Amino acid sequence: MPLIRPFGINEFWIIVLAAQWTIALSAIAFAGGGIGGLLIALMRVSDAKWPRRIATGFIRVFQGTPLLMQLFLVFFGMNILGFAINPWLAATVALTLHASAFLGEIWRGCIEAVPPGQREAATALGLRYYNRMRYIVLPQASKIAVAPTVGFLVQLIKGTSLAAIIGFTELTRQGQIINNATFSPFMVFGTVAAVYFVLCWPLSVLARRMELRFSRATAR
Repeated sequence: MPLIRPFGINEFWIIVLAAQWTIALSAIAFAGGGIGGLLIALMRVSDAKWPRRIATGFIRVFQGTPLLMQLFLVFFGMNILGFAINPWLAATVALTLHASAFLGEIWRGCIEAVPPGQREAATALGLRYYNRMRYIVLPQASKIAVAPTVGFLVQLIKGTSLAAIIGFTELTRQGQIINNATFSPFMVFGTVAAVYFVLCWPLSVLARRMELRFSRATAR
């Protein structure tokens, strides 16, 4: 019979320190997803047909399938194909692709929220697609995008918990390991939930305040 140890301060700090891997995974996936999302958003509003179709297909695949399945496909699929991939890299790739699809669609909506007259005026001035986006559309769309982008970051942080299923030792996985040793699920997962709350709640408040501030600014 395995030895069950009590849940104490050491176990508490092990769980808290595991949050650094959740933060690191979220930050990398968000940064990579930001680059991919901007590319997808620009393809979605492109004047050319094929970029729009490719971006639409990408979004449909990653928004229409569960994140858990995407993690499985990247981790087990790459290993089956003969590419040795560890849980850290697999989680990073899957979450980056996931974030690219969602941020791309969020930012596409923000770009299209810019009044059409702005694009028409830029076109009348002879600005090409790149310059229209860089100097006219994207600076305005970025202000609209701040609140929903921060809101998505909250969802991404919580989504990293699914990486535990492929063996990546982040916050949730560390909680499972501690629970197996202490058999104190209420204390263990209560602590895990509290750490997620500390990470996500300030961002949720920030997103709501930004959205309210933008609503007031546009109402003036």
